[in-house]
Amino acid sequence: MNQISFFPTFERWQNVARGAVQQGLAPMEISWEEIGEDQPGLQLFDEAEPVVSQMPSGEIRVPKRYLALARLVALHRDPSRWALLYRLLWRLTQGAPHLLEIAVDSDVAQAAAFEKSVRHDIHKMRAFVRFREVSLGDEPWFVAWFEPEHHIVEHNAPFFADRFASMRWSILTPERCAHWDGRALSFTPAVPRSEAPRNDKVEDLWRTYYANIFNPARVKVHAMQAEMPKKYWRNLPEATLIPSLLRDAPARVETMMKKSGAKKSSDSWHPAPVPATSSLTELREAALACTACPLYKNATQTVFGEGPKRARLMFLGEQPGDQEDLSGKPFVGPAGQLLERALTEAGLDRNEVYVTNTVKHFKWEPRGKRRIHQKPSSRDIAACRPWFEAELRLVRPDVLVCLGSTAAQAIFGPSFRVTRERGKVLPADLTARVVATVHPSSLLRQPDEEERARAYRLFVADLRVAARAIAPK
Repeated sequence: MNQISFFPTFERWQNVARGAVQQGLAPMEISWEEIGEDQPGLQLFDEAEPVVSQMPSGEIRVPKRYLALARLVALHRDPSRWALLYRLLWRLTQGAPHLLEIAVDSDVAQAAAFEKSVRHDIHKMRAFVRFREVSLGDEPWFVAWFEPEHHIVEHNAPFFADRFASMRWSILTPERCAHWDGRALSFTPAVPRSEAPRNDKVEDLWRTYYANIFNPARVKVHAMQAEMPKKYWRNLPEATLIPSLLRDAPARVETMMKKSGAKKSSDSWHPAPVPATSSLTELREAALACTACPLYKNATQTVFGEGPKRARLMFLGEQPGDQEDLSGKPFVGPAGQLLERALTEAGLDRNEVYVTNTVKHFKWEPRGKRRIHQKPSSRDIAACRPWFEAELRLVRPDVLVCLGSTAAQAIFGPSFRVTRERGKVLPADLTARVVATVHPSSLLRQPDEEERARAYRLFVADLRVAARAIAPK
């Protein structure tokens, strides 16, 4: 067994890992040891004993995706990350160059989970750092306290230096502290929570501002807590107001309606509450009463999802069409028939998958005697979001397939482009594995038979990717 000692950064690990691969050391032959800054005689990476005295020259080629993945996985707190990254590196260089495309591989799945956790921590630090002013010399200095889950402080510091370039600031953490003096970043060891200021003169102004922008008519408690977990509240000045704002929201809405002269009527938009149930039947019945957006007024009925509750593959489209609206079933029109044909060609059974839509009512405009599809708005999608999220929670598929940009952007956000990311197995916040592709209706709109055939082949290929990504039983 070869013990490799190194300072735990990606760059230092990369150096020794490259040498180990060049020497032909298999993963099971290596024990990875992190060198701490406080270890006597091993403060610097260069002082550690190398695995071999002379490393042969030679370039090691790996996919760009691996380097991007490894840089983030290296920030994870789990000490097993180094062995995991080396196993991936070894396999990529030993005859498996397309390994990262196999989402169900245990090493690939673990690395994706580590990457997702680190990205989440990076986002939360950027969202929930709150600076407080302290007196330090002639100029003000702003200090924040944050408790990261992973080793992200140095990675995130340039973001804050760019955003708050004109301020002098420090971000204190129980792991490492970052400082910006207006010219350069510097880092110092960890400090306790007691070193950070508790409040400053600006906080009362900030709380007043937050209370005034709080909209009681658009409160979604579960969504708010998902985006701003309670563990961050103690560092946020506005968090002290949240309980009272939520408690008073119903009365404030009633007051707002009275002042505006609004009247409750059958034409008002009232979301039906999503029931806390494990039954798809109960969920479907509750959705029939939803009037959270104006689409229900012109639609024949709510078109809910359909398929086995424990389907391993779930398809999310945009909205029901004319035939779906009349029948009350998803994907029964021309696009649905094309989807069924493609599923069969990809080795899948329509009866074994769950199909649903992002929006549950048909949005249309009259054109003569015909009802022509209209693209749903962001408000339409937001109104229906609790329903397809509830379906996803109950079905718990191995893979979610997003059909078209509306579905994909509902999962990944408005910047997502199906044309760039189609046919890839991607992680997402709502489910572990997602494959995005075009909506089958787009195949019907191709200008000629040759283009339709080409588009159909690509569509079937995307479905085969989804089929392969299903976790083995």
